Amino acid sequence: MPGHRRLTIVVGLNQTLTWGMSFYLPAVIAGPAGTTLGMSRAAILGAFSCALLISGFCAPRVGKHIDRHGGRGILVASCAISALGMVLLALASGPGGWYAGWLVLGVAMSLGLYDVAFATVGCLLGRAATPVITGITLFAGFASTIFWPIGAKLVPLMGWQGTLFGYAAVQIVFNLPLVIAFVPGGLPRETTAAAVADGAAPVRRLALVCLGSFFTLRWFISSSVAVFIVPLLQSLGSSLDGAILVAALIGPGQVAGRLAEWALKDRTDLLTRARLAALVSPLSLLVLLFGGPVAAPLFALLYGMSNGILTINRGSLPMAIFGPAGYASLLGWLAVPVLLAQASAPTLAAPVMDALSPHGVVAAAAVLCGLASLLLLPLRLPRG
Repeated sequence: MPGHRRLTIVVGLNQTLTWGMSFYLPAVIAGPAGTTLGMSRAAILGAFSCALLISGFCAPRVGKHIDRHGGRGILVASCAISALGMVLLALASGPGGWYAGWLVLGVAMSLGLYDVAFATVGCLLGRAATPVITGITLFAGFASTIFWPIGAKLVPLMGWQGTLFGYAAVQIVFNLPLVIAFVPGGLPRETTAAAVADGAAPVRRLALVCLGSFFTLRWFISSSVAVFIVPLLQSLGSSLDGAILVAALIGPGQVAGRLAEWALKDRTDLLTRARLAALVSPLSLLVLLFGGPVAAPLFALLYGMSNGILTINRGSLPMAIFGPAGYASLLGWLAVPVLLAQASAPTLAAPVMDALSPHGVVAAAAVLCGLASLLLLPLRLPRG
């Protein structure tokens, strides 16, 4: 439908800008900012971990607000608060200002990343939201591909502070008006439907535990891989350039996975696609474990495909299993353990990297991904 396509494009552009100028920002400015502020890399990135923790703390409250009032106002606020956080970072003269800026950006991320976008679309479209969610992730899947090279060009040209001021201007001049003009406000009548019957409460609780544990495990692994993939590939025999090239293939793999999800949406049900995609993740790690450096590109593509579909599932599975009633609040609560896993993954994974051999690390990750896949087996889609 034309309205659905427009919503996909608008929210997709919003998410591309928001992810590129927040979550992917440390990769661009962490090095030069640390030099200017006299802070270690650990201290610089610790502020980003704090931002993720703040985002997790805010998520349930944000979801509850969206269920009551819709998501457009939240997305608008995210643009303004994000711009404020970037200005604070650019003006920072030491650790205090740096951490203050990232705490503000943590609030902005809780108001503006995928969970809020999915909740906004879910509240507007109900069970018809899944294709739009898939389309949004297709757009935003290019956020790092676009903003890492842009940042790499801007920082030498404008300095990291100037780059932040430029990003803040884009949020106010383009991203904020985009949301105000084209994202509908209000709530559809479908979202006011009665909650799940009391007799189904135990089944609902089991499904919540399984789904929440699945997302938490997978995002813990994903965040750990994002930090350690290059040194891990080097320890398995790849050169530095080869490891970087292989790691870069994960992004195209994510887009390919989302395209495959889109192509198969009319041929099989959502839960079946999610289970198959989840199994691809441990399969990719087994390819890396037994194939060595030669198989590394295939690992990256398969792993990326699974992760790309995982992002869609984060928005689509809760809607399909539990329905539109309370959908935004549910996404908010599911986001808490996921964001905690993202924030803690590098710290918790580091000693594992030191204690195990490279092959042992890959094997452990494959086991965790396999266990995560099993958590989808008890889930059932409602009949009818």
